[in-house]
Amino acid sequence: MTNSKRLFYGSCFALITTAFSFSIRAGILPQLGEEFLLDAQQLGFINSMWFLGFPISMILGGLFYHTIGPKRIMQFAFLTHTLGIILTIYSGGYTGLLLSTLLIGIGNGCTEAACNPMIADAYEGKTMNTLLNRFHMWFPGGIVLGSLVSKFMTDAALGWQAQIWIIMIPTVIYAYLFLGQEFPKPKVQAAASVSENLKAMASPIYIFILACMALTAISEFGPQQWTSLIMSNSGAQPMVILALITGLMAVGRYFGGDIVHRLDQTGVLLGSAVLAAIGIFLFSTQTGGMVYVAAVFFALGICYFWPNMIGFVAEKIPASGALGMSIVGGMGMFASSIFQPIIGSWIDSSRIEQSALGLTGTELELAAGQQTLTYMISFPAILIVLFAILYFWQKKTTHPTTA
Repeated sequence: MTNSKRLFYGSCFALITTAFSFSIRAGILPQLGEEFLLDAQQLGFINSMWFLGFPISMILGGLFYHTIGPKRIMQFAFLTHTLGIILTIYSGGYTGLLLSTLLIGIGNGCTEAACNPMIADAYEGKTMNTLLNRFHMWFPGGIVLGSLVSKFMTDAALGWQAQIWIIMIPTVIYAYLFLGQEFPKPKVQAAASVSENLKAMASPIYIFILACMALTAISEFGPQQWTSLIMSNSGAQPMVILALITGLMAVGRYFGGDIVHRLDQTGVLLGSAVLAAIGIFLFSTQTGGMVYVAAVFFALGICYFWPNMIGFVAEKIPASGALGMSIVGGMGMFASSIFQPIIGSWIDSSRIEQSALGLTGTELELAAGQQTLTYMISFPAILIVLFAILYFWQKKTTHPTTA
């Protein structure tokens, strides 16, 4: 018999593993750059492997979800997480870091591919939306824990290798919780047919959501993954900023079910885009204590992006099934993967521009970081327009889109 509660907790610890791999890697990025003599663009390519592995396994996992089942997908996640962690520690340089980060990204994508549809199949309506938000709460929640762990271990002069080992803790826990459990059957019968999935995904609303997902993911992960480098000279503690952002996101997602129920997903997404744009603008212009104010706006903005994009597909395009949810999530991570080295190159070119103006040292790094952030404002700004269109589009629709 399916133990929904244990499966849900296992899903949460799997997502904490994903969060630890994100936040701890963000925290050790400067150390990796120094130890292996890597510039920002090379660090960007390493970051991109984390995001590239995600869509590969998410899409494949969604495609074969109903054939091999979520249990086997999560067994493969455990294997790739473990290999990725060990290979990161013994990477020896740039190439090894690329491979190990790709493996961790694949494990993270398996988690999304298996757990999102599993929760959607196990619960319905408001309960499903509530639990999807609470499941996704553990990504920012895990980042809070990982950020603080990384800060304390770095301050204590513990090496980056020791920090990477910490990621194994939630990995072992989720493997134990999933061990021997029976997983729920698909709730939507059409979801078992790939042809029905593809028919639903050919609808204008699904394609529109794909485009929006790319921009929501870049808006969220662009500034966050580069926190240590961009914010290190802002007069605020970078890992404290990351912990503040993700802590607020965790709280917001915990109560997200009620908010979504009252405002609907489209209203929440439109408001989120506005707040995200304000947050990134403040990051690009403020220093000292105001950076923490910027973090509050940014956190409230990106808080509901990911779970409500997934929830929108599950609720309003149900015939797309696990494949539809996986491809939407995969699009977000693929877009983030593409932009990681681009953001790194923005930082490098901004340093050159600011250096030519005579800036040096911390002033140079601050100006380069803030200039890079100004480029990122365009992502949520475009989303404001797109989500406004979606909001009025859905106002005219009274039935879920299934084809």
